[in-house]
Amino acid sequence: VGSGLLVGGGGDNRKRQRRSISTAVGNDATAADNEASRLTRRRRGITDGDTGNEAGLASGTSGTAGNSNAASSNGASAVVVAEEHTAVDVVTTLTAQVLDEHEGMDEAALKEHEEVTKVKNVAMLELGQYQMDTWYFSPLPKEMFRNGGLIDVLYVDEFSLNFFTRKSELLRFQAKELPKNRRHPPGNEIYRCGNLSMFEVDGFEERQYCQNLCYIAKLFLDHKTLYFDVDPFLFYVLCEVDERGYHPVGYYSKEKYSDVGYNLACILTFPSHQRKGYGRFLIAFSYELSKKEEKVGSPEKPMSDLGQQAYIPYWTSTIVDFLLNKSDECKSMSIMDIAKKTSIMAEDIIYALNTLGILKFVNGVYFISAERKLLEDLAKKHPVKEPRVDPSKLHWTPYLTDVKRDKFSLSSKKPSVTEE
Repeated sequence: VGSGLLVGGGGDNRKRQRRSISTAVGNDATAADNEASRLTRRRRGITDGDTGNEAGLASGTSGTAGNSNAASSNGASAVVVAEEHTAVDVVTTLTAQVLDEHEGMDEAALKEHEEVTKVKNVAMLELGQYQMDTWYFSPLPKEMFRNGGLIDVLYVDEFSLNFFTRKSELLRFQAKELPKNRRHPPGNEIYRCGNLSMFEVDGFEERQYCQNLCYIAKLFLDHKTLYFDVDPFLFYVLCEVDERGYHPVGYYSKEKYSDVGYNLACILTFPSHQRKGYGRFLIAFSYELSKKEEKVGSPEKPMSDLGQQAYIPYWTSTIVDFLLNKSDECKSMSIMDIAKKTSIMAEDIIYALNTLGILKFVNGVYFISAERKLLEDLAKKHPVKEPRVDPSKLHWTPYLTDVKRDKFSLSSKKPSVTEE
C-alpha cells in the first residue's frame, strides 16, 4: 500500500458535471445524439458500480489524481470512466477565489463610508495598563465630545467598560463605584485553562457593556456594522487572569440564532495583545461551541482583511492536521465527513483546499490529491499554533433549537457513504 491520499468530493459534483457537459454540446444534432447516448452509458456504469466510490479514500495511489490504477481499485464505475476518457483526461488545480470585504457595497455606499470614517474622533484608547493608538472612526455618543470633535485619550474601565474623558474621573469611579468583588466581565465564566478565561455575556442582559464593547471594536475595525440593538447577540470576552483580576484581551460575538449558519459575527483582539495567538484561539473557540451545538458554522461574510488573515491559516492548518492524523482511520472520506469532525462549513473547506492547492478536478469529479509527504510538508508550513482550546475545560450548554428546521445541524445531514 502506498502513501497517497485521494479523497472524493461526492456524487453531486458528478451529476452537476454531467449536466454541464450535456449543455455544452454543439448545435450539430447528430453529435448531440451521440454525446447523449455516451453519457447514458457512462451514467449506467457509474450507477451499477458506485457503491464504494461515492467519496472514497483510495490508499495505494501515488497522490496523482490522474492515476487510473487508483481509480480502478474503487469500483467498476471508476473503470468505466477511465476507459471512456483515456484520451481526454484532464487534471487541473482549482484556483482559490479572493474574498472581497467590499462585497455588496456600490460606489455611492463606498464613497459615503469613506467620507464618514476618514477622520478619527479618538486619538488614543487607554484600557487597563495599556494605551493604544486608534485606527478608525467610531460613532461614540455626542456627550463624550466636550471640547470639539476629538478626544485625545478615551479612558475605559477594563472591568465595566465605562467611558471617561478624564483620568481623574476613571480613578474616582474605580475607587467609589466599582465593586471590589467585580473585577471581571459580567456574565458567566464558561472556560478556564491556565491564565486564560472566557466569559459569555448576553446582549439582552448587559446592554451597556456590549454596546461599549462595540464602540471600542469600531475604533480598530473599518467595516464593522455597529448594532445598537445588541439583544440578539452573545459576546464572548477572552481575559488574561492574574492576582488583580480578569483583563480583557479580545472578544467575538455571535447571533443567538443565525439563519445562514454564522457562528461568529465580529472578532477583535486588542492591539496591545496581538501577535499572541489570541485571534486564532477565539476562532477555534467558536468552532468548539459549534461542535457542542452539533452544527457546522462559518464566520459572517464578507470578511475584512484582518478576518481573512486570521481565518485562512486556521482553516488550512486544521484541515491539514485532520487529513494527516485522521485519514488512516477511514476507508473512505467525503467533505461532509471533514465538516462533521471539524464543524467547518463545506464551502470554507473547499476554499481552504483550493488555497492549499490540493483540490483536483478529474473527469468531472473533485478529489483531494496529496501524498503523505506533501501533507507533512503542508503541516510544517501551516502548523496548529498555541494556545489551543482544551474542550475538557469548556463548561457550556447550547441554546435549544429545532433540529429538524435547522439546516446547519449535523443531525439533519445525510449520512456518509460508509454509513449508508
